[in-house]
Order: sequence, then C-alpha cells, then structure tokens
Amino acid sequence: MKVNIRAINIELTSAISEYVNKRLSSIEKFLKNEEEMSGFVEVGKTTRHHKQGDLFRSEFDINIGGENFYAESEKEDLYAAIEDAKDGVIQKITQNKDRKKTLFKRGSASVKKMMRGLSKRNPFTSKY
Repeated sequence: MKVNIRAINIELTSAISEYVNKRLSSIEKFLKNEEEMSGFVEVGKTTRHHKQGDLFRSEFDINIGGENFYAESEKEDLYAAIEDAKDGVIQKITQNKDRKKTLFKRGSASVKKMMRGLSKRNPFTSKY
C-alpha cells in the first residue's frame, strides 16, 4: 500500500498521519488478495470567507486495481472530516463491487436463457 499524505495550511503531525493510515487500513478489507492499493490523501484547513470558524477538509483519492475512487469532506473537526471521507470511499468501493456482481449475474442469466432456447438474444452483442 503506497499512500501520499499532504497537509495544506496545517502542519502534518505524526498523530494525523497515523490516524489517516489507520483509517486506510480499514479499506484494505475490501480488497482482493492480489490487488494493490495506492492513494493520495490531502488534509488541511480551508479559509473560505463566507464560512465562519475553522473548517477542515479531507480528500481521499484511492486507486485499487486500476480503478479510482474519490471522496472529500469538510467538517469543523479534522478527524471527523477524515472519517467522513473514508466512509465515502468505502461506499463507492462497495457500490462498484455490487454493480460488478449484478452485471455478472444478469449476463450469466441471459446466457443460460439463450442456451435453453428461451431467448434468441445474444448477450454479447445485445441483438436478437
């Protein structure tokens, strides 16, 4: 797992980098054994004039097996922003995984119908 952590408008302390690495390790359970994960994490303090107080921003850009997953979050607490962005990445990973499973099942059901002779549709060309 290769991860680059970048801090903007704050100092990157060891506590912040450990927290980010701990949160990224929870993403690894969604990986297959042979897949490699690399990522870019950006944490920082935003200075927007129309919002009062300190706002922290967290941005995760994770590459897993050639597919990119991106999530960002803005919260009043840095750790809450990191947690929220991590949850967004996990949601996108599981959504993609479920989508692949659904497409595989639909394709196999179509092939099964074609083999039985119930359907003349070719699942590979989507034509009858």
